[in-house]
Amino acid sequence: MTIDSRTPSPPYGYSRECIHDREGQIHIVAEFHAHKIQPARIAYRIGIDIAFIEELIAGETEAGRFDRLVAHYRKQRFSRRMKDSKAKKGGVQYELQQKIARDFEMEVD
Repeated sequence: MTIDSRTPSPPYGYSRECIHDREGQIHIVAEFHAHKIQPARIAYRIGIDIAFIEELIAGETEAGRFDRLVAHYRKQRFSRRMKDSKAKKGGVQYELQQKIARDFEMEVD
């Protein structure tokens, strides 16, 4: 009898099995959601169950905590984008910063 050393197939529709615990999954989903990544893409790339992702986004699971994490990652994204915009000069920098600020305000509302 030979021992099968191959790894098992990931669930149907996923590119890999998820290696993160529940806490890590919540943080990953919050960060990806803050970056406007679609739930199906998160499930495919990371292997997190899409039903769990949709529950988090809909507020059915960990509602208040998930919203706070998303807000944190959105602020972090805003800060990084504003910092990166400083590489531009003059009017281009100003317009880019205005666009970033408008995008952030629309996300918060």
